[in-house]
Order: sequence, then C-alpha cells, then structure tokens
Amino acid sequence: MKKIHVSTGKPYDIIIERGVLDSVGEYASKLCAAGKACVISDTNVAPLYLDRVVKSMEGAGIKTVSHVFEAGEKSKHLTTISEIYATLADFRMTRKDVIVALGGGVCGDMAGFAAASYLRGIDFIQIPTSLLAQVDSSVGGKTGVDLPQGKNLVGAFHQPLTVLIDPDTLDTLPNEFRIDGMGEVIKYGCIKDAEFFERLQSENAWDDIEGIIEVCVSIKRDVVSRDEKEAGERMLLNFGHTLGHAIEKLSNFSGITHGMAVAVGMVLISRAGEKHGITPNGTTEKIKRLCQKYSLPVSTDFSFHDIAEAAKGDKKTAGGSINLVLLNSIGDSFTKKVPLDELENYITV
Repeated sequence: MKKIHVSTGKPYDIIIERGVLDSVGEYASKLCAAGKACVISDTNVAPLYLDRVVKSMEGAGIKTVSHVFEAGEKSKHLTTISEIYATLADFRMTRKDVIVALGGGVCGDMAGFAAASYLRGIDFIQIPTSLLAQVDSSVGGKTGVDLPQGKNLVGAFHQPLTVLIDPDTLDTLPNEFRIDGMGEVIKYGCIKDAEFFERLQSENAWDDIEGIIEVCVSIKRDVVSRDEKEAGERMLLNFGHTLGHAIEKLSNFSGITHGMAVAVGMVLISRAGEKHGITPNGTTEKIKRLCQKYSLPVSTDFSFHDIAEAAKGDKKTAGGSINLVLLNSIGDSFTKKVPLDELENYITV
C-alpha cells in the first residue's frame, strides 16, 4: 500500500493498494460519520465492481443506494446531474452523508460536481477505475460537466475525502482505455519530469503500472498543493488540453477519447512552439514517437481554423486572450497568453 498526502485547503490522502475496493466502507467510516451513501457509477463499471463497493459500505453500517448512468462522455451533462440529484433526494441524503464515485474520469467529474452542489456541498470519495482517472482526473478536486459549447464549462473545485486507487481494476480495461490513459501519463513527463519521459520511452509503462501511477499522482499532488484553484502553476496540467478539448468538441465527444485528443493536442502545440522558436527543434518528434509507442494518435483531419474556433470557447480563455501551455524543453513548461484573434495563426504550421 502506498499513501500520498495532498495538502490542499481540505487535506486528504491518496491510497494506492490492490484490492482496496473491498475496504471502501472501512475508509468511509473512519473519515466521516455518514449514515447513508450513494455510489455513482456507469454501465461499464457497475457490472464489474458496484456490488463489491456496496457490500463494503453496508458492511461498515452505512446504508447505501446506487445510481448508474450510461457510460461515455455524452452522458456528462446537466440532465444526468439532475437525475443524480433525484436519487440523492429520494434517498434523503443529508450533509453528513457521502457520495462515492466509482468509475473513470466522466464518473468522477459528475459525482464530484453532484457532491459539490447538492445541499451546497457534501463529502465524496473518489474510486477511479480507469488509468486516466487514476493518474489525473481523480486528484485535485476539479469537478464538472460539459455544455454543447464546450468541455467542463460548468463545475466547481471540491476536494474528496480520499482517493482510493485499486490498480487491479486496470486488468479489466478495454485496450482503448489503456491507450487513453497514457495520454495523460505522457503529459506529466512533458511538463515536469524529463527523466520520467525518458523512462516511458525506454521501458514499458505497463510493466510497473503502480510505479507509473505513483509518479503521476505525486507530480499532480505537488502542483495542486501549491496552486489549488488554478491561479498559476496548475495551468501547466493543461498541456495539450486546449487543442485536445477543441478536437473532442469537433468530434461531438465521440470517436476519440480524451487522452487520445490530448496526445494530438500535445503534438500540435509543441509544433507551434517550435515554429515560434520557443521549443527546441526535434521536441515534437520525441513526443510523437512516445505517443506512437503507446498507440496514441498524433494527428487530426480537422483544420487549424476549425480547431482554433472551437478552442475559443475553452474555459481557459480570459478576456480577449487564451492561455496556452508551451515547452521550453521536455520537463520544462510555461503558460503564454495569446490573443484570440491570433490563435489560428499561432497554432498553424
């Protein structure tokens, strides 16, 4: 078992432990005085793990109900949140009770947002079951849903009671979602750790996936602890995301996963950095090779014009500018404001 402490305004621990799904109730009873719990999951994950988590919660004396939604990014909208609210209200959940997010990034984001907003905020526990969620989205307290105009435009910062990571859940992941998670893993090497980037290139990440998860979570922990509400350094975690989110939007949130879109976004923004003499020549090729090693896409059929237009609705816009994350080199990143009316030209290569 590995424990990583997160020192945000509401501190909590991240636990990495095989089989921890069977101990969720034990952790919940130690961390809060909840008499009731709602486990929120999706149609892919619930058949695999829901019964185990409910059994653990009820074994700890916590009355438990579940809410299962249709798996996929297309469910990540306010209608689904309203349906979750109805389940919470029907079960008469109170502010002393707890929500459990059991699933990937979509589930964690929505369950967390429901917890942040229902009764003006109740506790929740993150149990990420996908690689992407384990290395990235379950940590840091970002929650939210999409709008037709863009990804994650409605949300809140709401830190969990704890994050319980069971690497055994990765054994049941379809290959597409293994690939998806590697997009975020590679991101961490790009923005903060050149040695980690080289390790991903020289080794097979799946040979020591627990170690890979620990490195990624530790990097994010350090960044989030210094900048909980994304006022500065935390923006670096968006490397590849601005253009990646635009590609997801143009794809109507289907046909390309988040991590795959981020991989394309990292390649495109690195190439733009090289064009402007910021990023050393050859950096983009290194990122491409690493993405290709883990079967991630590195290009898109969408035009730079369409990508730029879609990116203008991104939540990282401020006034007439947008914050882009660029690389001085692998492992050394920074943010740059680019006027929205110059964005297309800036990224076109």
